[in-house]
Amino acid sequence: MKALTFTLVAEPPERLDLSPLTPERLAGIDRRDVERIQIGMTKHGSKVGDIFRVAGSDPTNIVFEGGSTRLDLVAQGMRGGSVRLVGNAGAQAGRAMRGGKLTIEGNAGPHAGSGMRGGRLEITGNAGDDLGAPLVGELAGMNGGVLIVRGKAGAFAADRMRRGLIAVLKGSGDHAGSRMIAGTLVVAGGTGEMPGYLMRRGSILLDRAPARMSPSFVECGAPESVFAAIIDRYLIAEGILKRPLLGSAPRKYGGDNAVLGMGEVLFPR
Repeated sequence: MKALTFTLVAEPPERLDLSPLTPERLAGIDRRDVERIQIGMTKHGSKVGDIFRVAGSDPTNIVFEGGSTRLDLVAQGMRGGSVRLVGNAGAQAGRAMRGGKLTIEGNAGPHAGSGMRGGRLEITGNAGDDLGAPLVGELAGMNGGVLIVRGKAGAFAADRMRRGLIAVLKGSGDHAGSRMIAGTLVVAGGTGEMPGYLMRRGSILLDRAPARMSPSFVECGAPESVFAAIIDRYLIAEGILKRPLLGSAPRKYGGDNAVLGMGEVLFPR
């Protein structure tokens, strides 16, 4: 069967909630009924057929042709299958994913991967602020899965992260890994000031020294690290990186000692 394809006809007149357009929610639904699904987020109330031209019949393989910063909540809550967006995405792409694969061939807005519990989200362009971070009032951010940004990420990437892996390959803004509870954040291409600010546990792996460390981190030297060798091999095997990030004996800082202080920031000597 051909992939179920949504081709953007024109720039949407309002912000759109694309969360109903996931493999499990569209299974067994006729194309005409799909076109009647309301996705507009204002009183204008746009429907799928007003915004997209729909073709194909395989709901386990969904493609959005054409992007916009008004396309919010792409693949929210997805549990399986594949969703691919050719273009830019709006806010909260991959929000609360449980499984499957979401690929965004462009940039993504703020809070991409927020609340993820599983699956794989890959963004070929840049991501906004609060990558994998919680929404207001939530206690934890990303809680599982793999999130890869091939470009840059904004500030507060992996804020309050609990589980999983986030990899940013062309640099991130300030406070990467702030308030981390656990999990692993990888940043190549440089990061801004005070990575790991108020982190309790978890690992932040960098390809170079950060602009400025939080003063409540303690340098632990450059011990031989089995973990560094294992994570380097994993990142290469998964196609995330092409060469080792840390090497055998990276520099290590422990903290943040202003809170629990069981986290670590590692980067090559």
